[in-house]
Amino acid sequence: MPRISALFSYPIKGCAGVPLSTAALTPAGLPYDRSWMVTDPAGTFRSQRADPRLALARPSLTEDGGRLTLRAEGLEPVAFEVDATGPSRPVSLFGQPFTGIDQGPEAADWFTELLGRPSRLVRVPPDHRRVTDGRTPGTCGYADSGAVLVASLASLAELNRRIVAGGGRPLPMDRFRPNVVLDGLDLPHGEDGHAALETDTARLEHAKLAIRCAVTLVDQRAGVRGGPEPLRTLAHYRRMAGGGVAFGVKFSVTRCGTLAVGDRPRITALDAAEV
Repeated sequence: MPRISALFSYPIKGCAGVPLSTAALTPAGLPYDRSWMVTDPAGTFRSQRADPRLALARPSLTEDGGRLTLRAEGLEPVAFEVDATGPSRPVSLFGQPFTGIDQGPEAADWFTELLGRPSRLVRVPPDHRRVTDGRTPGTCGYADSGAVLVASLASLAELNRRIVAGGGRPLPMDRFRPNVVLDGLDLPHGEDGHAALETDTARLEHAKLAIRCAVTLVDQRAGVRGGPEPLRTLAHYRRMAGGGVAFGVKFSVTRCGTLAVGDRPRITALDAAEV
């Protein structure tokens, strides 16, 4: 039976993840996942696609989410009280309009120094209402789409086997920035066929396959864009009929509850026609 081998929340979109041993799910996913977003002064989101140094930012939160600390090698850390209720301003994510609560000059100056161009930090406002698409619609914060990204170690092992066979170096799982990592699947990409993952208290349901972008080319520890992997190898065997290459699956939260490393979720399979 598969088990959860790792859990990660990414409080600030594009920045480093926070490993968790347990997580109390919200409708938008793991605690505080993509609840903050870095933007340009006009409110357009910044991404590792154009700003790979975002990966160097290592946020940490107090347990109540009320105080955020930003750290990166070579920069002085900055800590500030989170503004969760202030006035919202317009922001955009992939051209879609949303709003965000600006987190003030300290955070803005810190990200401006890290990225080398003017930046702001915003938080999801209380009235954020976003509906995500797929087989099971849901909601999320500032994630690209979908509340929870699930990937398996079996899938990574198969990808790395192919990369090494082609003369490349194996890649770590952090290239794919998953929320839930599964171990113990019999087949690579077996997560593609999961209709639902369920613990005693929580339930996740399949939304859609995760189509991968250039963020997977960024070395998450160095904050620099590397070579063509993993997209080159994925293009050989994971190209989707609708376009793009897939690795991992996006799930919606249909019952809030607790996930923990070591849990062995019950799995419901998709109908054969849906796989």
